[in-house]
Amino acid sequence: MKSVPEFTCCDNSLESAVDRRKFLQHGSNLVLATGAVWSAQPWLLGAAEQAASPVPAKSSAESLVKLLYEALTPGQREKMCFAWDHQDSELGLLRTRVANNWDITDHYINDDFYTADQRALIRAIFEGIYSPAWHAKIDQQLTDDSGGFGEQNSIAIFGEPGSEKFEFVLTGRHLTVRCDGNTAEHVAFGGPIFYGHAADGFDEGPDHPGNVFWPQAVEANKLYKALDGKQQQLALVKKGMPLEENVGFQGSQGKFLGIPVTELAADQQQRVQEVLNKLVEPYRKTEGEEVAACLAKQGGIDACYLAFFQQGDIGKDGVWDNWRLEGPSFVWHFRGSPHVHVWANVADNASVKLNA
Repeated sequence: MKSVPEFTCCDNSLESAVDRRKFLQHGSNLVLATGAVWSAQPWLLGAAEQAASPVPAKSSAESLVKLLYEALTPGQREKMCFAWDHQDSELGLLRTRVANNWDITDHYINDDFYTADQRALIRAIFEGIYSPAWHAKIDQQLTDDSGGFGEQNSIAIFGEPGSEKFEFVLTGRHLTVRCDGNTAEHVAFGGPIFYGHAADGFDEGPDHPGNVFWPQAVEANKLYKALDGKQQQLALVKKGMPLEENVGFQGSQGKFLGIPVTELAADQQQRVQEVLNKLVEPYRKTEGEEVAACLAKQGGIDACYLAFFQQGDIGKDGVWDNWRLEGPSFVWHFRGSPHVHVWANVADNASVKLNA
């Protein structure tokens, strides 16, 4: 796999990717995948095009992973398919690895390594992981950060799709996302995920213009404004913001920053739920259901703490760019300064270990 340092996500050399490569495959693959996965809109494809599509209608992302696996040659499988518990000599358990910028295997999706039909399947899997309302937004993030879908994204498959344990992982700049069909026990999203966006250059302005994920912080700041003076004092951490990648679980005896959700009134707790809804909004419904189930087993949002960090307040405007929602086995760390990085790790118990 490519060796990419974790914290070079915004190296200016990446900007050349936009000019170096053109988004040639995306248009045709998007039509194929959208017409196949979201077949409630069959008019998106003509009859001949539907018949020629490598992606069957009404297929889940997991079933498409199986189709992709079966379409790979032995040579391809050797390079991007691994045992469920594969240990990399440098990175440890590769399946659970997460970082802000990395390549899980050596071949980008839009390279000649994959055929056009295989790329269409990969695109369909990708779209199946997300809510349809978010496809254009995720594409915008990928265009801004790495030249478009597949240009600097690589994939890996762990286990054998269709068996009791398998997982598809897609990585790149500002992206680690998974598809596991709930075969990864005790965790939401199949394991820890990462998303981010640098929409307005490396150093974004206070309003983060064009950043597709900034509305999540807007929702969180609405909650902060709804707190009374004493609650705001408890919630605001003036010094000591955790490292963004520090999203391992503390368990029920952890030392959490910020205000306990139990200190909030009923209407304020409802706002916490609205923030959580905003966080899971980009993903398919089943992911939100997994998050809710994991939270329930650790005490629900009542077991969580909410912290806003004075550090990194862009523009010194009191709109907190950095914040964190955390519970015994739930961590969602939103770092908005100098641009958006978000790390999320959710499980139903704190014994699940993070490999970051």
